[in-house]
Amino acid sequence: MYRIQEMGKKTGIILVLFTLHLLISFALSEYYSETLPFSPKQQVVTNLHFFFHDTLSGRDPSAVLIAKPHLTAENSSSPTPFGSLLAIDDPLTLGPDPKSEKIGNVRGMYVSSGKHVPTLTMYVDFGFTSGLFNGSSFTVFSRNTITEKERELAVVGGRGRFRMATGVAQLNTYSVNLINGDAVVEYNQGRSSTNWGHKQKKIWGSIHKHKNFENEKKFNQNYFFFY
Repeated sequence: MYRIQEMGKKTGIILVLFTLHLLISFALSEYYSETLPFSPKQQVVTNLHFFFHDTLSGRDPSAVLIAKPHLTAENSSSPTPFGSLLAIDDPLTLGPDPKSEKIGNVRGMYVSSGKHVPTLTMYVDFGFTSGLFNGSSFTVFSRNTITEKERELAVVGGRGRFRMATGVAQLNTYSVNLINGDAVVEYNQGRSSTNWGHKQKKIWGSIHKHKNFENEKKFNQNYFFFY
């Protein structure tokens, strides 16, 4: 009788431990956490102005053809016929001259997606390599109707100082070579992003007036305008 009672106790302990193990396993297997209230941060605005150099020709192009279909390529004189996919690493400069000061680059891809109207669908990241926004970037995912002199692209995100950025990039074709497809495009980009604790301060100025752009870091501003 004593042995039966001892066995019953041991069995009960095992069942309790097994039940606890199952409960812990179920708790750890959830793919979501507790829902908490969200307090949005203050939104701030930044306007940028620079030039984008897209070069398909020469020995060192910044835009390289990855693939293109034979059907449209055979019947088109365009350097980027419908269906063409290109990878890019294009420089960003302060002025339209390729030799002007470089402030970053654009990396990503675009596909020629317009069958009748020349259009590029772009998925690219604009990264800055100098000055106040060094190490930060914003992302564009939008269609670009390249035959229009002025057009607008959607800014869908960013990192660094442009974390969670949204906004638009207004494009203006500065120059284009219709034979080889080389182009210089002026970008006026406005974005809003979350204020991650910086003090509010508005700075109006021209990047061309500052001999050392690195000195702008001391302002710790939310708003900055490139003109």
